[in-house]
Amino acid sequence: MITPALQSLCDAVSKTVMHGHLQEFSRWVKLSGSVEERKSFAYLQARLDEWGFRTRLIDHDAYISLPGKATVTADNQSLTAITHSHSQAGRVAARLVYVGAGQESDFAGKDVKGAIVLAEGIANPVAARNASRAGALGQLHISPHHHIHEMCVSPVWGSPTTQTIHDMPTTVVCTVAQADGARLRDRLAAGETPQVVLEAEVDTSWRKTPILEAELAPDGAGPDIQFVLLSGHHDTWYYGVMDNGSANATMLEVARLTAEMKSSLKRALRVCFWSGHSHGRYSGSVWYVDQHWDELDRRCVAHVNVDSTGGIGATVLEDAAAAAELQPLAGDAITTQTGSAYKGRRKNRSSDDSFPGVGIPSMFGALSEQPPSPVKMRNALGWWWHTPEDTIDKVDPDFLARDTKVFMHVCGRLLTDAVLPIDYATHARALSAELGKIAASLAGRFDISALSAAAANLETLASTAAGDAERINAAILAAGRALVPTDYTWGDRFTHDPATPLPAWPVLQPIRDLAATAPGSDAEQFATVSAMRARNRMGFALREACNAFKSI
Repeated sequence: MITPALQSLCDAVSKTVMHGHLQEFSRWVKLSGSVEERKSFAYLQARLDEWGFRTRLIDHDAYISLPGKATVTADNQSLTAITHSHSQAGRVAARLVYVGAGQESDFAGKDVKGAIVLAEGIANPVAARNASRAGALGQLHISPHHHIHEMCVSPVWGSPTTQTIHDMPTTVVCTVAQADGARLRDRLAAGETPQVVLEAEVDTSWRKTPILEAELAPDGAGPDIQFVLLSGHHDTWYYGVMDNGSANATMLEVARLTAEMKSSLKRALRVCFWSGHSHGRYSGSVWYVDQHWDELDRRCVAHVNVDSTGGIGATVLEDAAAAAELQPLAGDAITTQTGSAYKGRRKNRSSDDSFPGVGIPSMFGALSEQPPSPVKMRNALGWWWHTPEDTIDKVDPDFLARDTKVFMHVCGRLLTDAVLPIDYATHARALSAELGKIAASLAGRFDISALSAAAANLETLASTAAGDAERINAAILAAGRALVPTDYTWGDRFTHDPATPLPAWPVLQPIRDLAATAPGSDAEQFATVSAMRARNRMGFALREACNAFKSI
């Protein structure tokens, strides 16, 4: 529960102070690695220096892609179009093939080699990967409405490696407005063969990009004090005053107010502003993890992610996403500060959430969203998202203050609670429910009862943990290092999975795949081999987590 002292800081959130930050951010188009971005970073650093944070601006190499001019013609008629970050540059003239949403199943049975594929929806890495693998030369996306959204289509999380560079898109990728794309789709359905040409200018190269790191620790803290990571990106599409200027204003306000309770801190607050989010597929946060892996593993207790706070019309908070172990904290903050009910939602990997492989639980990213609309919007952040219309008038000062109070509440508790408000009993219950669904689908063909028993044991141990706060916190940290990678990665703590959707508890997927095979088939036998290894991986993580709580 929140203390009166922390509530007073939440009440002190200032719309006036944050509006001043927004006015500054609205001066700059902050493309990754650009001069304007660096000027805006200097403003961030100056404010944090004023409040007593130790700051440093870090330059690093990142693979950045800045889209330029795009031209799309159909039968020599020009259509309004844009290209995308990590599209191929060049000109493509080819036949057009409709592929629905661009999912793998949409390509089945279609010959798209040497063609331009026409796909529904906002340009995305899944469609780019599938089109490239199928041998298409180009992609043309149909925006779900009149507005066209800038996107990064790389399926590689962070800068490519020698192992992942071959997964980068090989297609020229453009998007047109809904009406123009619908006409092309209808012509194809009628048997016509429109002559389509895509031409894109894209500047893709390695370049220096900045990260601002700022840390505030209690007086006398040693070099190994644990810290809470508060992070968000600073680079933008266009002026990006909501995405991500409002989030940066929230981060600065939380930092300012945290400085006022420095004497009460039990952990440090580390604030990181990333470049490379929009134009490098989270290249800044990935580099930071790779460069600081050991320190993050030893010292970071949780990641509070901030993206696009306070948008006009953003009245929905009940679905704010968090890892299961942080959902009780999220619900406490949202209900206390806003009066909104909270039902919670599993957090997806997005918004520079590059830390689950280390074993660091995370929460939020986008907090408040638009109410349901007949027009489906990615992340429900508003029609202006990733367009030139993302200007200061798209931020509601009252909603920005409301959202910032939630972040202040969350960070304040993580920084000052004697026992970390990270609940692995809730994690265990969620895992037990997932294991129950898998067991039902297996219908006795493969035994996972030991996993279910271990999850139930973890729930008991975590919910009854008592004693010395330092020992409980050590158990919480160790449990997270074991469990979070199983929940949000394929299980390798030192690499970064592709920027494409993952199932819940990806390490359990081989067991789910076994359930989908025909009994008695060779496919079942092969799947059983994988399922046994998945069971071992999950069982080991649960054993490590249970042992951590037994050691208190």
